[in-house]
Amino acid sequence: METRARRRWRSAVALAAVAGMALAVSGLAGPVEAAPATPAPASTAAQASGCAPATNYANAGPFTVTVQTDTAHTYYSPTNLGTNGCTRHPVILWGNGTFTTPGFYDALLRHLASHGFIVAAANTSNAGTGQEMLQGLTNLTAFDGQAGNRFFGRVDTTRVGATGHSQGGAGAVRAAMDPRVDTLFPLAGATAPTGVRVPSLYLVGQNDTLKASVRSAYDAATGVPAGYGELAGAGHLVVLGDAGGFRAPVTAWARWQLLGDTTARGQFVGTGCGLCTSSAWSTYQANALLGGGGGPGPGPGTCVTAANSAHVQAGRATALFVFVFATGSGDYLGLTSATTSLRQNGTAWTLVPAC
Repeated sequence: METRARRRWRSAVALAAVAGMALAVSGLAGPVEAAPATPAPASTAAQASGCAPATNYANAGPFTVTVQTDTAHTYYSPTNLGTNGCTRHPVILWGNGTFTTPGFYDALLRHLASHGFIVAAANTSNAGTGQEMLQGLTNLTAFDGQAGNRFFGRVDTTRVGATGHSQGGAGAVRAAMDPRVDTLFPLAGATAPTGVRVPSLYLVGQNDTLKASVRSAYDAATGVPAGYGELAGAGHLVVLGDAGGFRAPVTAWARWQLLGDTTARGQFVGTGCGLCTSSAWSTYQANALLGGGGGPGPGPGTCVTAANSAHVQAGRATALFVFVFATGSGDYLGLTSATTSLRQNGTAWTLVPAC
């Protein structure tokens, strides 16, 4: 994994590359604060862990939020930058779903900013390439070096996450191939993560028509710490607005990965992890690199309805040629092409009529 010194060097190079860009603060709407005399120091792990402490990730954080726009991006950020224990603020890059703009996700993006993040949301409804998302990071890198800009000395370009909805989720995966991005957490949309080398969380609704492709992206995320969750009963459009049941885990993941929040870590790994035991999640898995020792599977009592081939792929069942048997109980499930419901009991899975 890239060292902190390497990241600082990389950020310095990026800043030098964009220093000549004409990105005046007047191009951003909204209130402008007086800049400090000198840039704030780069964040350290100790500084980050004390930034905007939180325990309930579904609730708003301690910051009020300022929204600014230019022609290509909308920026959501804490109004009072550099307060509540934050010296610099990590960056989250956001990509919209097809036919949508940041306004469709305004409540979610405000929520993330209230927890101390600077969110750069690309205004495009075609964010699938990830390039518009990355341009938001380039812009913020320039703002961070501009005396008189409210972001001057307050952007932590060494802590960057990429997320988005649907097509924007696929764009987030592509953006995460850029070495400036440190973590990936797409919502209800993804593509094969070829070239992604950062911790990743793939979330999707249990009833989302894109579930299979998101699951495939998680399965392809070999060699990196990764988690996968299905929000029980959720369809594709739950992410709109405040993101419903996705809001808390998205916030917790960003806080863990970008702020070093060890309490947030407990939502994803360890004994009794939050997503493992919550009935709100029909499925949750973490690979060995994320969870350690194989990571947690779905929590006790979890019920999953899926094709037998998917049960086998997830470890809930085993196959003998085309015949499938539930893991632990040995219940016969039929052929790999059949669809069945399995309920977890400890480490065993048992055939049930329906979930």
